[in-house]
Amino acid sequence: MADLISKLQEELTVAVKARNEVLTSTLRFVISKIKNAQIAKGSELSDDEVLVEIFREAKRHKESIEAFRSADRGELAQKEEAELKVLSAYLPEEMGKAEIEKFVDEAIGEVGAASIADMGKVMSKVMEKVKGRADGGTVSAIVKERLS
Repeated sequence: MADLISKLQEELTVAVKARNEVLTSTLRFVISKIKNAQIAKGSELSDDEVLVEIFREAKRHKESIEAFRSADRGELAQKEEAELKVLSAYLPEEMGKAEIEKFVDEAIGEVGAASIADMGKVMSKVMEKVKGRADGGTVSAIVKERLS
């Protein structure tokens, strides 16, 4: 079993004993998502794959926060923010724009991209390298900028 999954399960036990409802519910939900991903894959997930699942959940929480704020549902946005804070503790620090640009430039050189038609090749190379540390939308915007 991957180290990160073990860590999540241990911290869930501590959260249950401490009666920390936000931490408990967030960890239970993430562990459930990870187990579903394992079932879909048919084998254990690596720590990198677990991070991708946590990153997906964090992204979903960010989107929910925006939706709740625009709908003037502050209490729900606060709940999502608390859960996002829990998830963020397990994610590596997000990359800055300059660091992403470096990976994009390297990928453009590796695949020999010359136009926007090569965007898919560049995106797959970059996302492989920045998995879980950069948002796909941000990477996409930088790739478009570089290939235009």
